[in-house]
Amino acid sequence: MDIKASLAGEIAKAVGLDGAEVLDMLETPPDPKMGDAALPCFKLAKTMKMAPPKIAEEIMGKLQKPEYIAEIRVAGGYLNFFYDKTFYVKTVMGEVLAAGTDWGKAKIGAGKTIVIDYSSINIAKPFHIGHLSSTAIGSALYKIYSYLGYDVVGVNHLGDWGTQFGKLITAYKHWGSDDEINKNSVSAMLELYVRLHKEAEQDESLNDEGRAWFKKIEDGDEEALRIFEWFKELTLNEAKRVYDRLDVQFDSYAGESFYNDKVGAVVDELKEKNLLEESDGAYVVRLDEHKLPPAIILKSDGATLYATRDLAAAKYRHQTYDFDKNLYVVAYQQNLHFKQVFAVLEKMGYGWADKCEHVAFGMVSLEDGTLSTREGKVVFLEDVLNAAVEKTLAIINEKSPELENRAAIAEDIGVGAVIYSTLSQSRIKDITFSFDRVLNFDGETGPYLQYCHARCNSVVERAGERNAKMDYSVLENDEAMAVIKLLESFPQVLVSATEKNEPFYVTRHITDLAQACNKYYFEHKIIDDNEEQTNTRVALTKAVRDVLKRGLSLLGIKAPDKM
Repeated sequence: MDIKASLAGEIAKAVGLDGAEVLDMLETPPDPKMGDAALPCFKLAKTMKMAPPKIAEEIMGKLQKPEYIAEIRVAGGYLNFFYDKTFYVKTVMGEVLAAGTDWGKAKIGAGKTIVIDYSSINIAKPFHIGHLSSTAIGSALYKIYSYLGYDVVGVNHLGDWGTQFGKLITAYKHWGSDDEINKNSVSAMLELYVRLHKEAEQDESLNDEGRAWFKKIEDGDEEALRIFEWFKELTLNEAKRVYDRLDVQFDSYAGESFYNDKVGAVVDELKEKNLLEESDGAYVVRLDEHKLPPAIILKSDGATLYATRDLAAAKYRHQTYDFDKNLYVVAYQQNLHFKQVFAVLEKMGYGWADKCEHVAFGMVSLEDGTLSTREGKVVFLEDVLNAAVEKTLAIINEKSPELENRAAIAEDIGVGAVIYSTLSQSRIKDITFSFDRVLNFDGETGPYLQYCHARCNSVVERAGERNAKMDYSVLENDEAMAVIKLLESFPQVLVSATEKNEPFYVTRHITDLAQACNKYYFEHKIIDDNEEQTNTRVALTKAVRDVLKRGLSLLGIKAPDKM
């Protein structure tokens, strides 16, 4: 039973409002003394033509109090509801315990397809911390949407096209070693790429040579393609190691090169619909009505751009997957680009253009400046994961040397710390990457949540098999009620996370749950001589354990049973 949804329905029925609108208006007061749910009446003042306090009184007068509500009070422009604690606790606990780690699982997305474009690493370039946000956010959304019953298609739109690959082949031809590249993979390619740019500052002919090699790739030259495919294979092998550690999956690796034979049809269609205009030798689509600068479709030399390929990709994805949402998890630096692409799709007459959405996130920079592949100024993501795991293992060896499977647990905790650091704030905020902060396990961190899960698991295991006799009255205290409210609202948090495409909602919620659980644990002894009381408190602990485990898994974080 969704008590808030039921309450919203009762309010709507009493005063002739829309149930979904009322549910959206219902709030949880910051202080339990103000109630368990509150309806602010300020929005209704215009339509009901009354002052908010009068509206609150009128609704209270018309509302037949449901059995799960103990008391209703008017406080200014708010109508505050106090749950019947016995009914509330028994109902919520029964449902959460019955669902176990499937609490919040739903079929609301049945028959709907969500395409998510995320990570999108570049071939022959490092998988660095700048890719972490897109990867972690996209993967979490993939998991949450799937959990709610949607068919999800994860796309890694590889950066595998452009002059830089010709330049890399040039560098390889001048200074490369097959053994070195096979041994060190992307690190060796990065060194070659950086050297090419430094050498080209003195010798411009190297850039000309790079353009010539890229032309060979475009023309299908056998040697050029062989080298390029070799670089691509090595990059993806290295990336897969990282993806496996982050519990990230994809259903498609169709990158920029995949759309080379599809951009021509887009250009022809734009011409047929009289949308292309010449501008200084280039061809553009004007977007004056959207108050946007023109979208460049063809450069003056006839070459296509990101926009052209993204138009082709959007058309292909709609034809292939018939999506209900087409999400692009890309940094906010590309805000203008996606506004232009979506506006062009709309001008082309595609009614599904409004199903395309840019899920923007903040930029990642180093403490001493921005990331730059050309300058070799990057931090490899795998190095960050390794450092986190090494630090974790050192702590475990010092504090819990008797712990079994220490290496595997250190991997789960260290990698979890890195993922949590990315998903612990709103995605739109910029991140200044700091090793010290990511590897600090105190306070609100991934290891804190994992430890809470492990402690709950330890309590449940220590309690052993219990009979079903419960005394729910022992949970009618402030500490237990705070935990139960967070358990109850977990399913709605997952829905909100998809509505806003914001995994941080889940991170924040399970962090609050862990903190509420720890406060309860500190104030109340779980196992004592009172059998029914112990059964009930162990049941609450088990519910927290299961919801924490599920919440962490939806973020891509493992939950060790012991720490």
